[in-house]
Amino acid sequence: MPPKPTDAMPSVSHTCGCASALSSRSYVKPLLIEVTGLSVDAVPLVLALFGTGMVVGNLIGARLADKWLMRTIGVVLAWSALVLAAIPFTAPHPAAICANVFLLGTLVAIGPALQIRLMDTAGHAQTLAAALNHSAFNTANALGAWLGGAAIAAGLGWTSTGWVGVLLAFGGLAVFGASMALRRRMQARGQAHA
Repeated sequence: MPPKPTDAMPSVSHTCGCASALSSRSYVKPLLIEVTGLSVDAVPLVLALFGTGMVVGNLIGARLADKWLMRTIGVVLAWSALVLAAIPFTAPHPAAICANVFLLGTLVAIGPALQIRLMDTAGHAQTLAAALNHSAFNTANALGAWLGGAAIAAGLGWTSTGWVGVLLAFGGLAVFGASMALRRRMQARGQAHA
């Protein structure tokens, strides 16, 4: 079965969605020390909050994806933009940034939904699709850290990684929206020909 134009959406959305979180996650330690004023000894405790958020995000994301697959992808991308936009505002306040780091971990909720969507569209090439999903994650890992680092190197400060993440999340939402519009057009065309 030939691939449909919407079949690439999960990997592109995965790349944008994960890169958005990783643009900030990659620089949490210097943010906590330089902006929040926490000691180096406190950083592992805050990162444990990130890990806890990841567990919660995976559990919630998987349950939501089982019930509302496509809606979950869109909602988590929008949630990503919201959580990342809060970073510049929460960074100066220890309690607020700790909560924000926990919420940053919850952004992995997009993973189960995109994995399910990718398997649904892969047809007989599910092994290849799974490999593509991992490639998308690794690309996101490098892209997010690089773009966040570029913003910092440009003198925009440690909190600028939050805005980089917001732009990437909006990129994921744009791909998702375009894919949904294309999918609706293809369905309407199929019904017209039936």
